[in-house]
Amino acid sequence: MTTSATRIGHSTGGFRDLPSMEVPGVRAFIGDVFANPGGAELCGGFFELLAGEPLDYEYTYDEMKVVVEGEFLLTDLDSGQQVIARPKDVLFFPKGSRIRFETPERGLGFYTGHRSFAP
Repeated sequence: MTTSATRIGHSTGGFRDLPSMEVPGVRAFIGDVFANPGGAELCGGFFELLAGEPLDYEYTYDEMKVVVEGEFLLTDLDSGQQVIARPKDVLFFPKGSRIRFETPERGLGFYTGHRSFAP
């Protein structure tokens, strides 16, 4: 991945070779492209999930995600709401959400979150 962060931050290839989330049995990968650039309480990067066991995730920050490729099947673990998200769909996960992520094959999303720490 190539990244520059002067006035206009620019990155290419940030979706490649994402590190594992290291959740046993789950094939989930995530990587910030920009983590708090210039001290901003903002991050952005890519999330990839492959078919298999679902990923349950609790948000400790507000996040928006755009589906880039594939499909995500999402379940709000508190309300039971279910959503199928496909390319170009935009999602919002408020702080405190508990979301189950699943995919029939593969899903790739770009996220931006309001957080002041790098994962």
